[in-house]
Amino acid sequence: MKQVEERYISLLTDFGFKRIFGTAMNKDLLICFLNSLFNGRQVVKDVSYLNPEHVGDVYTDRRAIFDVYCEGENGEKFIVEMQNAYQTYFKDRALFYSTFPIREQAPKGNDWDFKLNHIYTVALLNFNMNEDAFDKEKIRHHVQLCDTATHKVFYDKLEYIYVEISKFNKPLEELDTLYEKWLYALKNLYKLTQRPKELCDKVFDRLFEEAEIAKFTPQEMREYETSKMAYRDIKNSVDTAKREGIEIGMEKGMKKGREEGRVEGKHEANTETAQRLLAMGLSAEQVAKATQLPLEIIKNLSNSKNSSFACKLHTLQVSEHHGIPTCPRHQKSITSPHALS
Repeated sequence: MKQVEERYISLLTDFGFKRIFGTAMNKDLLICFLNSLFNGRQVVKDVSYLNPEHVGDVYTDRRAIFDVYCEGENGEKFIVEMQNAYQTYFKDRALFYSTFPIREQAPKGNDWDFKLNHIYTVALLNFNMNEDAFDKEKIRHHVQLCDTATHKVFYDKLEYIYVEISKFNKPLEELDTLYEKWLYALKNLYKLTQRPKELCDKVFDRLFEEAEIAKFTPQEMREYETSKMAYRDIKNSVDTAKREGIEIGMEKGMKKGREEGRVEGKHEANTETAQRLLAMGLSAEQVAKATQLPLEIIKNLSNSKNSSFACKLHTLQVSEHHGIPTCPRHQKSITSPHALS
């Protein structure tokens, strides 16, 4: 089967994401996406792109490189990241990244009242974060510092917005909002062979124009292919790890199941042996020692046995009272209660 060539770039790749959202000539696309994400809670009118590469105060400090780093007209800072693979300490990384726009706001000199501008970290995740604090039914998660008793926001200038785009599965015909259309484009643009009518909003004119691979220069084409190979390597590594994890889990599950089955079978056999020993008149303590079952279980079996005998005795007595003949071997049980002990 002949493979269909891509018409549009993948926004999941580093090259594709930065081409659409990280260049000044396409800042209207970033502004539109951010406004759809904030949904009126914050209005972004304009942005200025900043240097995405940051180092600490001294040359030995750890470096941070953002996918997109920009500043709003009121001095607010936006870090926008696309993350394709799960990281154990991704929350720590997001917090670490946010310290750079905090520290760079400190002016040189001694006169400063420590007033900070708003900082937003937007993390687009092409995986399920599996965070206990998140609502598993939702895709977008908004994190701020809050009081744990009142659940009220304590500090409103530091925000982390996590968007699990991997969980977004709405088809084109069910897209209702501009935000949903952006999520669909982020996840599926490279799969499209033509522009669908559901994405005919004016803002997407620029997106499809910039994303068309046929318009790339040879240098842009080489950079995109390199970026696409890196994305595929990450995806293949993740998929392989998942398959190996499933296989290991299945093997452990089967082994555990076999062990539990052997334990359960041994327990049932010992229980049947205990019942026979009790029927022979052995004490609960003797049966517990012989079968290695807990004494409490043996006593429960003994009580169950005695209750069964008592029920049979009551039935026989009722039958005799009403003149119903009883079997001769039951006569002894009725006339000689000691036979039950």
